[in-house]
Amino acid sequence: MSVQAPSYMRFLPEDALSRLGGLELKSRGVMAGFITGRHKSPYKGFSVEFAEHRQYAPGDDLRNLDWRVLARKDRYYIKQYIEETNMRVTLLLDASGSMAYAGAAAARRGGKPCSKFDYARYLAAALGYIAVGQQDAAGLVIFDTAVREYLPARAQTSQIRHLLEIIERSETGGETGLGGVFHEIAERIPRRGRVVILSDLFDDPENLVSALHHFRFRKHEVTLMHIMADEELTFPFDEFTVFRDLESPGNELPVEPKALRTAYLEQVKAFSENIRAVCGNLSIDYVPMNTRVPYEAALAEYLSR
Repeated sequence: MSVQAPSYMRFLPEDALSRLGGLELKSRGVMAGFITGRHKSPYKGFSVEFAEHRQYAPGDDLRNLDWRVLARKDRYYIKQYIEETNMRVTLLLDASGSMAYAGAAAARRGGKPCSKFDYARYLAAALGYIAVGQQDAAGLVIFDTAVREYLPARAQTSQIRHLLEIIERSETGGETGLGGVFHEIAERIPRRGRVVILSDLFDDPENLVSALHHFRFRKHEVTLMHIMADEELTFPFDEFTVFRDLESPGNELPVEPKALRTAYLEQVKAFSENIRAVCGNLSIDYVPMNTRVPYEAALAEYLSR
């Protein structure tokens, strides 16, 4: 008798997991965690990478004595090392109305184009799975103009189920409000860690930049995954089209695309380049993502770098 997998497991398809197998989400700097892991910790111990010497004190383990220093200076010194620890990964998933857009060129899931929101949900599920799998803590925030769901980061295996259940039941809603939400989240995350933002970034750039500064001020490493549909990046429309605002129901605008294409593409390019420059100045990973590219391929390319 076969047992049917829970519906939320669709966000961790076997083909994607096999492609992502062996890849890791690594920290660039030091992390403050609770268990031994694979990232540098701000605390000194006796594990992997040499840090410095200190004088021997009664009770120290003699196995950590530096015998070369003893032979050279006739003094007892203990070798200290940088401890490795686990990383706290917090995934910020944008559930604003604009994320519901699914262009015809998007990679297909279940026979239909994958919306930006679904694309982000698959990415969040994969990143959470990878983080917990490498003994790191994973947490999740669903937001639009406010925090809709908040799952604190934990490293238990059961965290994957909690994360997937929230991902499955989440839906797109109101307008985008990155600034206020990100400032709130920056204060709620208790220790330095990695923050992964999954969003189309449709908000005032000044609000976004201020919030990114807040994350860096709190010593968090930040990865900004800028998710856009191919049509938003190329504007391939030729015929007279009525565009509908997904964040303001009833707000529609009839447009002659050819008359706007050049100006639109210039603004999209300028916006992306501005965000990329800000991220470069703040040592933030800026990862542009096009929903035309299967998410597992885009994620594997980023993690392999």
